[in-house]
Amino acid sequence: MPTRLSVNINKVALIRNARLGNLPDLVQVAKDCERFGAEGITVHPRPDERHIRYSDIPQLKAVNTTEFNIEGNPTEKFMELVQQHQPTQATLVPDSPDVLTSDQGWDTVKHKAFLIDITQQLHAAGVRVSIFVDPVAKYVEGAKAVGADRIEFYTGDYAKQFEADRQKAVAPHVQAAKVAREAGLGINAGHDLNLDNLRFYQENIEGLLEVSIGHALISDALYFGLSNTIQLYLRQLG
Repeated sequence: MPTRLSVNINKVALIRNARLGNLPDLVQVAKDCERFGAEGITVHPRPDERHIRYSDIPQLKAVNTTEFNIEGNPTEKFMELVQQHQPTQATLVPDSPDVLTSDQGWDTVKHKAFLIDITQQLHAAGVRVSIFVDPVAKYVEGAKAVGADRIEFYTGDYAKQFEADRQKAVAPHVQAAKVAREAGLGINAGHDLNLDNLRFYQENIEGLLEVSIGHALISDALYFGLSNTIQLYLRQLG
């Protein structure tokens, strides 16, 4: 099964929010990403709404024609949002309100009871559950134990180590992915994947179902244009 590309449009919303008004038009950008070949749209609303606003969600859900992925810390407000609008997937991320960007995965062992409750609520709403984890076997096994459908590997450390030693960088992900496959979990990945490191990651992670890419893709679009950039990323996924 080919790896799907989900475009995270947070950075588009960040640019919009820098000025009053609706430029760029977030909903139109989401529609265009799909028209240009993206196979999903990802958003990560945060409590301070510094990029995606909670009010964006119903508008984006209404025009989505591929997969809609809402990621974030499962606070009460987040859960209300997801249960009301029922995206294809909710990706649970353990980031605190003041964090700049998600930089670690869940300790699925320590937070087992909490994640079981959250997962059950989301399943009851018909939402697929993915849990953001570091590439560590016990956390992958913990995600299976709480009832998740998928895990999303945090690839920030992989990206940092890639230029120095790509084999060493990807090794923990290869081993953790094997654990995930044996447990029957779907595998997603995201964070700092880009045109330089994406193909190698995809080639080494058997069964990689989806990558969520935002910062690098939107940055590349400043030079190449959004349509061309999405095609460049799709080409890396072969």
